Amino acid sequence: MKKMLKALLFAATTFTACKVSTPSGAGNHLYVQKEGREEKSWKLVWKDDFNGKALDTTKWTRIPPGKSDWNKHMSSHDDCYRLDNGLLYLRGIINPDTSVDKRPFITGGIWSKGKFAFQYGRIEIRAKLECARGAWPAMWMLAEQDKYGTYPRNGEIDIMEHLNHDSIIYQTTHSYYTLNLKQTGKPPHFGTARLNLLEFNTFGISWYPDRIVFQLNGQDTFTYPRVKDVDPSQWPYDQPFYILIDQQLGGNWVGKVNPTDLPVQMIVDWVKIYQ
Repeated sequence: MKKMLKALLFAATTFTACKVSTPSGAGNHLYVQKEGREEKSWKLVWKDDFNGKALDTTKWTRIPPGKSDWNKHMSSHDDCYRLDNGLLYLRGIINPDTSVDKRPFITGGIWSKGKFAFQYGRIEIRAKLECARGAWPAMWMLAEQDKYGTYPRNGEIDIMEHLNHDSIIYQTTHSYYTLNLKQTGKPPHFGTARLNLLEFNTFGISWYPDRIVFQLNGQDTFTYPRVKDVDPSQWPYDQPFYILIDQQLGGNWVGKVNPTDLPVQMIVDWVKIYQ
C-alpha cells in the first residue's frame, strides 16, 4: 500500500509539473514556466523536505570554498552538516583540524547548481536562524547558464540575508545595473523585513516576467520591478536561476567572527518551488 501511494504521489507531482513547465537541459533540470501562467494558481513542481538520512545529491551539492567573502569558509566537512528528524543543519564552526586546512572557521552550504534551476515562479524556504557575532546566513539565487556574461551581468537574487543578532533580514537584487552603473535607487534594489528571531520563518519570493516580489511568512515585503527605458542590464532575470542556502561567516559587511559564539546554525525544514 505504501509503495502504491508513493507511486501515485510521484505521478501526480510529475503530471502537475508537466502542465506548468517543461523541464529541459541536461538531466531535465531547467524548469521554465510556460507563458501565460502569471496570474494562475501556483502548483508545486519541486521540493525537498530533508526527511532522508543523507543529503539528496540528486538535488544538492555541498558548496565548495572560494575566495569571496561569502564562500571563503565553505567546506564539505561532515561536521558542518547534519540531517536529523526532517531538518537540515548547516553549521558554522571552529575548524577542528587546521593541520591540513588552515582556515580558522568552516561552514556548511548547499546549492542546486547543475541539478535544479527555474525561471519564474515562487520559492519558499522554511528555516530557523541562529545568531552569532559574524554569522551571515543567506538564501539566494544565481543564473544557471550565464546568458549575459560573467558576474554581475546575470544578476543575483538574495531571498534573505541576516547579520549577527539583527532583528531584520535584507532582501536584495544585484546586477551590473546596480553594482557597476550604481543605479540602486531607480528603482530601489533592496528592502528589509522584521523576522521572528530564533523561530522558524518562511522566506521566499514570487518571480514574474516583470517583477520580483519578496516575502516573509507569506506577506509581501518588497518588490523589484522591471523598468522600461533604462539600460537593459537592469533586468537580467529572464533566465533560469539555481538556489543557494548557506551559513556564512565573517566578511566586510557582517564584520569579524566571535569564536566564543560558535557553533552557529541555520536549520532548514523544507524548500518548495511553485510555478
